[in-house]
Amino acid sequence: MKDVQEIVELASAYYGSAVLFAALDCGVFAAVESGTFDVSGRGMRLLADACVAEGLLEKRGGEYFNTPAGRAALVPGGAADLTKAICYNRDVYPAWGRLAEFAKTGRPVERPELHLGEDAARTKSFAAAMFGRAMGIGRGVVPMLGPLEGRLLDLAGGPGAYAILMCRANPSLSVVTVDLAPISAEAGGYVAGAGLSGRIECRAGDYHKDEYEKGAYDAVTIFGALHQESPAAIADILRRAADALRPGGKMYVLDMMTDATRTAPAFSALFALNMALTTENGWVFSDDELKGWMREAGLVPGDTARVPPPMPHWLVTAVKPC
Repeated sequence: MKDVQEIVELASAYYGSAVLFAALDCGVFAAVESGTFDVSGRGMRLLADACVAEGLLEKRGGEYFNTPAGRAALVPGGAADLTKAICYNRDVYPAWGRLAEFAKTGRPVERPELHLGEDAARTKSFAAAMFGRAMGIGRGVVPMLGPLEGRLLDLAGGPGAYAILMCRANPSLSVVTVDLAPISAEAGGYVAGAGLSGRIECRAGDYHKDEYEKGAYDAVTIFGALHQESPAAIADILRRAADALRPGGKMYVLDMMTDATRTAPAFSALFALNMALTTENGWVFSDDELKGWMREAGLVPGDTARVPPPMPHWLVTAVKPC
């Protein structure tokens, strides 16, 4: 329960987000790191001071410095680079201003086709943001999968980040990653850049209707995709994915999830709104609901594992009985 002061602070919480987005757009953190940051202009000085107030920069003797976390996450190429992932939040920022419209109509305020192929520039920007975000998440997730070998089917694989990380960690693994043609084309570029074209096939497809080679895969991954689907669609996607598994094969589903109340964790409940604002069926399901759909698909789900910070994702693993 929030007190009056916390309500006032919540009303202006977007100030901090706007400061972060603007600082990234202006290259503040990279310039600070390289020693080329110029605050002679009034606007940049005020933005820099706001970054200090938000804990994004430090200020000593009139000079600005990156914090350890900022150096890792906000400087492009940093050890935990989240710049492209944060750009996705910036891109959906205008949609959140239309939340009341969504609440009244129940309809998304932005068409997903804009970033799924209709607008080439938005598609490329979306793919870049998803690649950066997935690389950040994947560094924590891939070790949780344990050893992987054989052939893996990566559904809604996006720009190929997870496939790249899994292949790097498992030398005997090959991956078929599937996504819509415009996104799959972007994935091909990232995979080629990683030198993994011989082990990762970027297949254009649609997991809403594709049929896969039955029993041909040792594992299936569906990472960060099902929150845009209806319950009926999720059940169908999982059924066809399960058919592609060999007996004893494993399915890994990574996503934002809630507990049975659908109100916790708080970030997941808010992310449900984010998805509903920009997709027709977007929401966030509970891990218990996911396990129910897995059982319907003939799988045996295991425990829910929480991914290490900073991303509040949950991972559920299921096995196809022998």
